[in-house]
Amino acid sequence: MRSNTATPRTTSLRAAALVASAAMVVIGATTGSANASADKAEGGQQLALSAGQRAAAIKDAQGEAASTAAKIGLDGKEKLVARDVVKDADGTVHTRYERTYDGLPVLGGDLVVHEKKNGARDVTKATDAPIAVPTATSALGPGTAKKSALSAAAEEKTAKAEAGQAPRKVIWAAQGKAVLAYETFVTGVQKDGTPSKLRIITDANTGKKLYSEERVHTGTGTSTYSGTVPLTTTKTSSGYSLTDGARGGHKTYDLNQGTSGTGTLFTNSSDVWGGGRQTAGVDAAYGAAVTWDFYKNVLGRNGIRNDGKGAYSRVHYGDGYVNAFWDDDCFCMTYGDGENNAHPLTSLDVAAHEMSHGVTAATANLNYSGESGGLNEATSDIFGTAAEFYANNSADPGDYLIGEKIDINGDGSPLRYMDKPSKDGSSRDYWSSSLGNVDVHYSSGPANHFFYLLSEGSGSKVLGGVSYNSPTYNNSKITGIGRDKATKIWYKALTTYFTSTTNYKAARTATLKATADLYGSTSNEYKTVAATWSAINVK
Repeated sequence: MRSNTATPRTTSLRAAALVASAAMVVIGATTGSANASADKAEGGQQLALSAGQRAAAIKDAQGEAASTAAKIGLDGKEKLVARDVVKDADGTVHTRYERTYDGLPVLGGDLVVHEKKNGARDVTKATDAPIAVPTATSALGPGTAKKSALSAAAEEKTAKAEAGQAPRKVIWAAQGKAVLAYETFVTGVQKDGTPSKLRIITDANTGKKLYSEERVHTGTGTSTYSGTVPLTTTKTSSGYSLTDGARGGHKTYDLNQGTSGTGTLFTNSSDVWGGGRQTAGVDAAYGAAVTWDFYKNVLGRNGIRNDGKGAYSRVHYGDGYVNAFWDDDCFCMTYGDGENNAHPLTSLDVAAHEMSHGVTAATANLNYSGESGGLNEATSDIFGTAAEFYANNSADPGDYLIGEKIDINGDGSPLRYMDKPSKDGSSRDYWSSSLGNVDVHYSSGPANHFFYLLSEGSGSKVLGGVSYNSPTYNNSKITGIGRDKATKIWYKALTTYFTSTTNYKAARTATLKATADLYGSTSNEYKTVAATWSAINVK
């Protein structure tokens, strides 16, 4: 490859990419990238901002934050912190804010201000409850909060648990009435060897645990697939390195069975890669490149954080580690080598699914628990699926079967099914009042079902040689609008209308707003989105 200052070329390589996932991996659908520019929305289409334009827009929004807070009726003790800005072609600006109260961060207080070109303003809030506590002085100190958090981590069976950072005093507003609380991060190791970073919220006056979530998202698997893939590298003084200058400088490292740091950057004397330890690096670099290209070419997103900066990937993690994970703190993907270090989990579907967790964290930041956690998981399934059919890799034809290559059940069946999620034995097909109590990988089922129905419609059909039969809760017949439109609707909803606490009912409202922006409130697309939510019992 030429250096990243020159026009990059691609080299076709044979790479054995290992399809992987535990309860989170994604296998894609069937359309190639030819439709990436089709069906362009008019007024509601998001404009692609450069990293500099986005940074300037966020700075401007922060400069006007005090005025905006007053205009939307916040209390005098509340302040806004600008986190992201999205601009539409019709001049509408969507500004995402975090909130503080009396100087304390408000968790679950995030909101998005939507301002049209004519000055009309609307607000989407994570909570409609007022943000107020009697006092910012707590009965308990941070030391007690730390002990409570470590006790909660012990209940989660977290090994080597420690809370290195001091607990942070916050206002917890994600579950109704605002409460003075502490946020503590406990690091350690999960049961399967995956690093753990538990986020634990405890009441600052009683020490009671209010909420906890795992911040390191994982996936597992054992099977392999192969294919010829393009790769972009960078010329060095002695050869080449797995540094993708065309995609934010993404680098791929060999951890050499270590579990910390970055290890060694992959290098080669020639620009022909693959074989031995390199194969896992090639697969990881390819997966990152496809994910980047999908978000940029289909959705106009400039990298995971939309800032033009690439993440990095680490392969050969641990000894016999049967997993792969995304960690937003290091902004990196990590892959183990599977049982007996024989099957690196470096497949495209793992990369696309897990990196999509990074996109969610950079946008709506959906809480990874309850219904919002299910929507978080479904978002990764949806975009992972879309990225894989965008790749159009003939060695792994796309479909709506999640993890069909890994044979994790030992009988050739997929991990999950988007047309009828309950076929996996655990996922839910439809929304119910108990959905929030289900593991997030199974409460994702209704949203995955929504995406399939919206894309392809209900009933029995064969697509790409795979048979599907998708039912509806109300026995209605749905005619799909196509995966391209369904993907764009979900993305716009995520980036402009979802908040950290969005549940299924709010997701319905958000996707309808997104569809109205993109295709109009009287369009067939809008009517189909509404009908599809009803088809999974969300009204």
